[in-house]
Amino acid sequence: MDIAQALPLLGGLSPKQFMKKHWQKKPLLVRGALPGFAPLLARSELFELAARDDVESRLVAQDGSDWRFRRGPFARRSLPPVSRPGWTLLVQGVDLHEPAAHELLARFRFVPQARLDDLMISYATDGGGVGPHFDSYDVFLLQAQGKRRWRIGRQKDLSLREGAPLKILDRFEPEEEYLLEPGDMLYLPPRYAHDGVAQGECQTYSIGFRAPRRGELAQELLQRLADDAAELAGDKVYADRGEDATATPGAIPQQLQRFARDALQAALKDPRALERALGEYLTEPKASVWFESGATRGALRAVVLDRRTSMMYNTDHVFINGESVRASGRDAALMRLLADRRSLGPGDLARASAAALSLLQSWREAGWLHAERAAR
Repeated sequence: MDIAQALPLLGGLSPKQFMKKHWQKKPLLVRGALPGFAPLLARSELFELAARDDVESRLVAQDGSDWRFRRGPFARRSLPPVSRPGWTLLVQGVDLHEPAAHELLARFRFVPQARLDDLMISYATDGGGVGPHFDSYDVFLLQAQGKRRWRIGRQKDLSLREGAPLKILDRFEPEEEYLLEPGDMLYLPPRYAHDGVAQGECQTYSIGFRAPRRGELAQELLQRLADDAAELAGDKVYADRGEDATATPGAIPQQLQRFARDALQAALKDPRALERALGEYLTEPKASVWFESGATRGALRAVVLDRRTSMMYNTDHVFINGESVRASGRDAALMRLLADRRSLGPGDLARASAAALSLLQSWREAGWLHAERAAR
């Protein structure tokens, strides 16, 4: 992707300009971001997705001031009739299951893959919505079917309504209002309050981004580092020769506290261990993702990553679906190209070493990539 090229998707801004002027700073309304855009899935197909065990779905309904919330999967008969107003079906991670949704999400890869999360489809009947709320992450709201009226504001009072099954703002104070039609898109930075209400039958596509909390990230990384802690910290045994007798046996000795602190610091000393844990965490497939075993024979002339595969890299490693591989030189450049473009052509593979081709073949057998040009 040419990040300096102006895009209709961003209202004539280049990705570079958008990231500088709007990303995590201020909203952007784009009329005709995708001219002629139509839903990628028919209503019946979306309902079929919501009925699957491996798809995350939620149902939100409003009756006056009362809200109801349920988690899927939903058999078709368990959904309200489409003639009933005021209900919304949210289907998460559609890009993992539908090629067209995966291709749409790829348009936003001017943001690092480590931040790009998924595409959620919100289907609503007339008057449907999820109430005024705010997200802790960036989001692009793309209108696919019908119309949705958005009210947005820089909310300072973030107190939530008591007793509601959803995180609904108690005192929403909108500052701007927009009516989005198919192909229009609204970008909102984190914690920007918004309320979208369907005007007739409606589909809105939400392109969301992951933003882990620091405590959550620390917990995850420490758990992963714990597996290698014994090796990293070494086998030195605590000793306290010369320690005086104590009249306060319940007190933990300062020397033992220092020993424990030194052990932890030794386990965290290698920056590559932390970087490896981070890469494995960021590419770990979601719980609902699984892969079918691929072909075991045939030469690789061109490959494409499976749409469910997550692949990233840093200076020393390549990460794919929660696993890490040390890489350097020409092979590292090839794998980074695959992570960036999600495909390699015949010219790319012609320069690959035997070791790189063997690695790609193993990923093919695991179903992580395919020996074809068209994305699955």
